[in-house]
Amino acid sequence: MMQRTDEPSPAAENTGPLARINVVEMGQLIAGPFCGQLLGDMGADVIKLEAPGHGDPMRGWGSGAQPMWWQVIARNKRCVSCNLRTAEGQALARGLLAKADILIENFRPGTLEKWGMAPDALHTINPGLIIVRVSGYGQTGPYAGRAGFGGIGEAMGGWRAIVGDADRPPARMGVSIGDTLAATYGALGALAALNHRQRTGQGQVVDSALYEAVLQVMESMVPDYAASGFVRERSGAILPGIAPSNVYPCQDGEFLIGANQDTVFARLCAAMGQPELASDARYATHSARGAHQAELDAQIGAWTRTLTIAQLEASMIAAGVPAGRLFRPQDMLDDPHFAAREAIIDLPHPRLGCVTMQNVFPRLSASPGSVRRSAPDRVGQDNAAVYGEKLGLNAAALADLQARGII
Repeated sequence: MMQRTDEPSPAAENTGPLARINVVEMGQLIAGPFCGQLLGDMGADVIKLEAPGHGDPMRGWGSGAQPMWWQVIARNKRCVSCNLRTAEGQALARGLLAKADILIENFRPGTLEKWGMAPDALHTINPGLIIVRVSGYGQTGPYAGRAGFGGIGEAMGGWRAIVGDADRPPARMGVSIGDTLAATYGALGALAALNHRQRTGQGQVVDSALYEAVLQVMESMVPDYAASGFVRERSGAILPGIAPSNVYPCQDGEFLIGANQDTVFARLCAAMGQPELASDARYATHSARGAHQAELDAQIGAWTRTLTIAQLEASMIAAGVPAGRLFRPQDMLDDPHFAAREAIIDLPHPRLGCVTMQNVFPRLSASPGSVRRSAPDRVGQDNAAVYGEKLGLNAAALADLQARGII
């Protein structure tokens, strides 16, 4: 393992489309920082503000003996310490924001205003500033002031009520989907606002609420109810009426098959050695298969149980049926498609030696994003570089601010 140093990993060339965009990231945990990660991946210079001393709690999040979540969510960022609860810390932040293109924050609504950094005040010093505000319930409305985490947004947006088995309490997805959805919509809003600013010179506020980000991906759940009173319920591994589309048992594990389109279902039936099922009145149409979903799944499961995962995968590939294994991390690291597309990369790190993580997505052909820096190891690691570059502070000024707990 490499010896610890304060130097970041060697910087890759920045070819991203946001290469000249300056971002200031406030807040902590997931929603705001993931938005910053997305913009940084696309080339933006992201300066993250952390409280002096302990920094973002994400530094300690993750599973296993060495938590690694920080290494992903703080990649491509420069981190400075700044006590935003002090007037001098707020002045430092305003100095950075006067030269920034985008601010990302995920505090409870009203916090920026309390610190003298309301959007109107910030636009006075920087009219083109785009302010991405990620919160549980949005910046307005009767719930705006409530504390909100991703799981609460998932519940209010309709996600949690329909996830899991019908005879059990609602389940959760194994990742923080509410936070990352709100962050992704925040990044999308920032890009749209950049386009607007290019035409008008004006910045604006991007208001991304956790519950609304979840609501956006809930398909026709609300229209179905409004039109006919239909209420979607928990259905486990299937979507009612969408058949066959399920995880099926094999001799050595489980395998996912999605063959609910008529022509694809016919190819599945042929692969099963039962081509007659495709014209059986019980299964010949989408609606008929949906009405007989359980018995159809049972027939398919009886066949898949006779095969290994490798045999079933080969059969589905040959038949042109969408299907696949349930990947675990080791499968991803061993898979030739992941390798060919460099979906997973090894990032040099001054202390850890190397960090293996997901690459940048989506892929742009002319101006691809990249992972150029490892996550900063120390709180305030980039104080001298950033405050010197952006605000002209020298070593003596920084030492004074540090001694008084401002940075």
